[in-house]
This record gives sequence, structure tokens and C-alpha cells, in this order.
Amino acid sequence: MKLAVIGAGYAGMAAAVELAAAGHQVEVFEASRTLGGRARAAQIDGFSVDNGQHILIGAYSETLRLMRTVGADPDALLKRMPLRLEFPGEFLMCAPRLPAPLHTLFALLFAHGLDWREKLAAIRLMSALQTRRFRIGPDLTVSAWLDRNKTPSRQRRLLWEPLCIAALNTPAERASAQVLANVLRDSLGGIREASDLLLPQVDLTALFPEPAAQFVAQHGGAVHTGRRVASLRREGDAWLIDDAGPYAQIVLAVAPYHLGTLVPELEPQVAHFEWEPIVTSYFSYPEWVRLPQTMLGVDAGLAQWLFDRGALCGQDGLIAAVISARGRHLDLPTAELERRIHQEIARLVPDLPSPLKVQTITEKRATFACVPNLQRPPARTEFSGLWLAGDYVASDYPATLEGAVRSGVAAAQAILAA
Repeated sequence: MKLAVIGAGYAGMAAAVELAAAGHQVEVFEASRTLGGRARAAQIDGFSVDNGQHILIGAYSETLRLMRTVGADPDALLKRMPLRLEFPGEFLMCAPRLPAPLHTLFALLFAHGLDWREKLAAIRLMSALQTRRFRIGPDLTVSAWLDRNKTPSRQRRLLWEPLCIAALNTPAERASAQVLANVLRDSLGGIREASDLLLPQVDLTALFPEPAAQFVAQHGGAVHTGRRVASLRREGDAWLIDDAGPYAQIVLAVAPYHLGTLVPELEPQVAHFEWEPIVTSYFSYPEWVRLPQTMLGVDAGLAQWLFDRGALCGQDGLIAAVISARGRHLDLPTAELERRIHQEIARLVPDLPSPLKVQTITEKRATFACVPNLQRPPARTEFSGLWLAGDYVASDYPATLEGAVRSGVAAAQAILAA
């Protein structure tokens, strides 16, 4: 019998590729006509962009492995840059091309915007994490963890809190310090290349899901878009998806808040989850408009990060402004939010004209709130032959593209082992 995956986001397509590469025939069912789930392409004013601007890092080993498996060359599709965190006029930290752990030590030691006391405090904090093998127990919020380590306020504001928001999409006062430590372990605490920033030069659908769908088709499978699954039921030793099947095994790779619709018994496993948004505003300016750097932070602004899509993708004049997690921006009308972000961009670009067009995309439930000691469901369900995949499934990673891919790979490997 065939295998099936419901959901063609990064988790679902990762599972499908892993199973297809092992020689199994896989069918994928996706309700949308666009692949990628909550990380997908969108069309704005003739540009192909994303429903939310994402970045990858060199530590995303499984995402990079599967991209190569399906013929999506990371070197061509991702702009690799040594770690660079810059808030113009306030803070700049660059990781030099030195062997680990010297790259992290020198990045902190020569960071602009911190005094020597703050730099040494940051180095001590990383050293303590490494000594404890990046274990924080019991789990605390990031704010409580920084309090416990007497972290200077400026260092918190310009370094640890932006890293927390970027990695966990959860404010530091609510975010899990242990999950942040896991990310720091694999990035700043890993090999030098692991801390590199990987900025997509194509939209997120073209980055992996579309090449993955082609790979599945080439291996005897199929990806059905625009196919919303209405029912999922067990009959004997097999599963039926609406009128399709039978399937020996199924990977359920839908968003967690859709679990109850297909399998009501699974809904209690995610009923306690809370959700965090991501807001991305795309500003279309004349083609000559450029940011001083491809990626810049905004200190004490509404926007958190700005991306020059001209430098990234050849979309000249297009600036993406990203706001992760909940905050005061959610109380503003969209027009007012866009007006204020334009003013923040104008502080970085001399003689900035008014935007030709602005479009804001809000993913209200972009990720789960990554709080301390969050109970996340395992990949194996109570039902024989039914598995879960998604960035919310139990792992040591937050809700990132890599977390989603790893969950899909884990579900597929469990099926292969069974």
C-alpha cells in the first residue's frame, strides 16, 4: 500500500522526500494551491515575495541536506553571510572567519556599542552555557535567565532579546531560556559556518517545497494541491483519505490548530498552545532606494528587522520590514503602522521618497508561543500508522523552518524503521 502526507508545508514535504528517497510511493494532499504552508510565496505588485520574511542559519543541517537531495542548490538559492547583527548607530557585531569557538569570542570581544564590562559579561554568559553543555534547569523565561546572570540592560536590549525574538518568535519575558540555549548551542556554540546567516534569494515556495514536489513526482508519487481533506478514517489495517486510499501509513503535517478537524482525539494535545504573530510589511520605493546593508535591525522601533530585497533577489526598491511576536504594533491601524515604519526606514536612507505602494501581511498564528516547559506532542500518535509532523512536534527546536523539516524527517524515519 502507498504512504500519504497531509499538508505540503516544510514538514510535510520533508517527510515526503525522505520516504520517496527510500523507495516508497508517496501521495501528498495540500488544501492550498501554493506549497509551503505557513512559509509560502505571495504576489505583491508583480513581485514574488513571502507571507513572512524568513532567514536560515548555517546550523540548519537537515534543511540544507534535503535541499541538496531534491536538487535545490543552497549555494545558488541562499545568500550566505557571516553572522552580522547591526542596529545602525547603536550596535554592530560581526563573526570573523576564524575557527570555532574563536569566531564567537572575537565577535563578542570586538562588538561595537558595548563597553568592556558588557562584552566580558556576554563572554562569561556563553562560557557558562558551554560549561553546562547548554542545559538550563529548571527551565526559565529568557528574561529570568538574564536576570539570574545579572546581564547588563544594554546588552540584553541589543543582543540577547533580539536573538530571542528572531529565533523563538516569543518575547523574552515569556520565552523558554532552554530552547534559546539549544539554538545558541547549534549556532554560536557550533562550528564557524553554523552561525552564518542564510538569506533566501528566491521565495520560500521555490526554495524547497516546489523542488521537493518535483522530486516526489519523479519517484512515482504525487502532490495534490487545492485538495482539502475532509475526512480521515481507519478501516482494518489501512487508512482512507476521503475517497482515496488505502494507505499503510499517514503523516499528518497540518497546522496544530487543524488537528481536531481531522482527528478530534488529537486536539487535546495542542489545546494548551498559545500563538504568536509575524507581521511583514513590503514597501515599494523607486528602484534606486537601497539600505546600507542587506539586513539591518531597528533599535527601539516598531519594525525589528529590515531586508533589502533588491540586494537579495534583484527586486530593486523593495524593502521588507518584519515584526515578530506580539507587541504594541498590533494595536495600531495598518496605515498608521506602515507610516511609522516608513519613518524608521527614512532614518537609514537619506532623501527617502514616499513609498509607491505598501502591503502588509499578518500571520496571526505564525508560530506557537515557545514558553518554558511547554508540553509538545510526540510524532507517534495513539493510532497505528498515523504520525505527526510540524514545527510544534516535540523536539529541542523552536518553530522554525529547520524545526519543521526535522519533524518531517523524524516522522519518515520512524515509518521506515517500523
